[in-house]
Amino acid sequence: MSNPASVFSALLGPGNRPLHFVDANLLHPTTEVFDLDGERESKYHIDHSDVTIQIQSIDVRPKDNTKYQPGQQLQRATRRRIAEEDLITITIERLEQFLEQTNDPSFLIKTGLVANKAKTHFAKFKSDLLLSFKEWSGSRKRHVPPPILGVLRQAYTENGESGIDAQLKFALQGHVANSTFTKSDILNQVRLADLRYPYEWYPATRAIQRKIHLHVGPTNSGKTYHALKRLEAASSGIYAGPLRLLAHEVYSRLNALGKPCNLITGDERIQAEGDEVSMSSCTVEMVPVNRNVEVAVVDEIQMIGNDHRGWAWTQAVLGLKAQELHLCGEERAVPLIRELAAAMGDHLEIHHYERLSPLRPMSTSLNGDLRKLRKGDCLVVFSRMQIHAYRKDIEKITGKRVAVVYGSLPPEIRAQQAKLFNDPDNDYDFLVASDAIGMGLNLSIKRIIFESTSRHNGEQLKTLEIPDIKQIAGRAGRYRTAADAANDVIMEGSVNSDTKNSLAVAVPATPGTNLGLVTTLERMDLPIVQRAMQSEAGPITTAGIFPPDSIILKFSKYFPSETPFSYILLRLHEIARVHTRFHLCNLRAYIGTADLIQQVKDLTVADRISLCAAPVDTKDPGAHKIILALARCIATQRGGNLLDIHELNLEILDQPVTTDREYLKQLESLHKSVVLYLWLSYRFIGVFPSQAMAFHVKGLTEEKIDKVLTEISLNKNFKDHLKKLKEQAMLKAFQTQAVLAENGMQLSESTAMEALEIEDGIASLSVADLSQDMSQGVLAESAHCTTR
Repeated sequence: MSNPASVFSALLGPGNRPLHFVDANLLHPTTEVFDLDGERESKYHIDHSDVTIQIQSIDVRPKDNTKYQPGQQLQRATRRRIAEEDLITITIERLEQFLEQTNDPSFLIKTGLVANKAKTHFAKFKSDLLLSFKEWSGSRKRHVPPPILGVLRQAYTENGESGIDAQLKFALQGHVANSTFTKSDILNQVRLADLRYPYEWYPATRAIQRKIHLHVGPTNSGKTYHALKRLEAASSGIYAGPLRLLAHEVYSRLNALGKPCNLITGDERIQAEGDEVSMSSCTVEMVPVNRNVEVAVVDEIQMIGNDHRGWAWTQAVLGLKAQELHLCGEERAVPLIRELAAAMGDHLEIHHYERLSPLRPMSTSLNGDLRKLRKGDCLVVFSRMQIHAYRKDIEKITGKRVAVVYGSLPPEIRAQQAKLFNDPDNDYDFLVASDAIGMGLNLSIKRIIFESTSRHNGEQLKTLEIPDIKQIAGRAGRYRTAADAANDVIMEGSVNSDTKNSLAVAVPATPGTNLGLVTTLERMDLPIVQRAMQSEAGPITTAGIFPPDSIILKFSKYFPSETPFSYILLRLHEIARVHTRFHLCNLRAYIGTADLIQQVKDLTVADRISLCAAPVDTKDPGAHKIILALARCIATQRGGNLLDIHELNLEILDQPVTTDREYLKQLESLHKSVVLYLWLSYRFIGVFPSQAMAFHVKGLTEEKIDKVLTEISLNKNFKDHLKKLKEQAMLKAFQTQAVLAENGMQLSESTAMEALEIEDGIASLSVADLSQDMSQGVLAESAHCTTR
């Protein structure tokens, strides 16, 4: 008899340990809750051939034994407390739901089952799973629960029944795929999944010995300035930054200095005039690694350790063919870069910088009083909606004008807003900005004020990390104004008036004494900022990597053509061997898109790789229809004119501007869709020819969104409610720290669960609820508005 747990081999790694990528948030991005449909039967009985399992069912209820009513939603904290017997019961129920879908063609496509073999595969899968549960049920008094239950518990805790479904689907896919593999196939897969030496992915770069200059120091220390001065002096070069905003800034600066420079971002390419353009300014994901240049500058190198985007910085460090590679960032990146340079055989020179003006956290907050704002203050807010709402409130309360800066602002508007704030002779006394200002923008900020020390990451509200707080806070106290800095540029070349007051890199040669201050809007956030300013983050220990397209293409050839592409990606990550110096970046976005487009036939593996890398918001139902429509255009190689894609809601542009939240959601959905169209138009040029029209529609949409946002104000009831929830979550965090410090042990489960339930309550708040119709007291579904 086969190993009963073999059906879950795809879920388990060496030593039967659950792997990180089987997190239910990765396998199934949409969070659902578990509804109890009435009381359970006292016994749950299933017969399957010679396998019979009986499991005593236990009602799912909190520790005070208050029974849930039918249809009640279980929050994550309660789901985590579920007993193993109930977990098995729920899993078996979901398995039965799977069985009912084996005649559904769409289900067969999603799971990779062939119609005439579906029931056979499913029967064997079910038999192995039930036998595994039966063996544990019969001996559970003598043995700890098997790893299978640990994986299922994690999935159920995070996403409820949908988490169980995701794990079952993945395991079933593995069961089907594994039935076709020979021993040779498995050995070849393991060989392809050996990702221990990513240096070898760039043989042309390894053929040269580069000189790496690592510029490290705090914000406002001149590290990026010195690197970019070297780029300006080079005959050819590349700048790679984390934000489109920064890529635009450097692009504008180099062109202003008479150095023709191209702009390359995911959804925009601008070709400089002239036959000999030797400079490029890029977002880091778009770095052309095969191009020979004299100097390359990679900004914010500490992001190499990021779980989602770190692969792009690793690619730049390992692959850029530059005689001189200048890396700029935080001190904590030094040990890792030193190891990488030694492994590549490159010469490393480290330049340490000290902050050129003092920075100090204040002892008091503003206590929520916007009247305490002073000229030169910047209020940092983590939602574009709130940025505009605070702008309106501040102007109403103070009688002064307010400039706004955030990542998605068009470059021309952003430069104008920066110029207005930096000019000391007008009435634009205040700035409201996103955290985008933390990465290099030169603004004359005297005091940074955090509106909050937590932000929503798309899944939950999380406290800012120490490096994030310090980087944003460091923008206070620029020791020389942006106008003075621009004069340095004017001496070197012509600069237009809109650009000179927003340049990202101008820094004088000698230190100044302009004191920078940091505080918070609310008193409850101040201790977090104060502690962060006095703390040092630990070193970055691993660099993110992602398998190259060539490896994914070769790996996919070992699987039947009907195998879901999401399973191929997960399988590759499952068996991948990675050096301790690296980590595999999160697959969640790729998996979500892969599942959405699985039903589209005639897409090549290369097509699917490109589509999975596209900027798709898988949580937006409107995005589902758009990505499917665009994928069908690619598969058929026709129908890609913008006006022929009927899923695009272009009619919304003809409607009058209102502050209705549904209207705003539709505008933002259209904007994301057009950005996706532009992104794909650079990769499938013959399929999507309407670039010019798409840029025009994008501009019209941005104008409409901006008009809506300028009319939005924060409702006082909503602000009070959000403040109360944040205070409760913060109190739990302080309790956690106190218990750990005093007792040297973990918190009790009940305290941790209560904190999670508060967190769930905060996460349920909708960004759209910041609009004026909040006066009706409506708190709707979860949403998040990114500012980058």
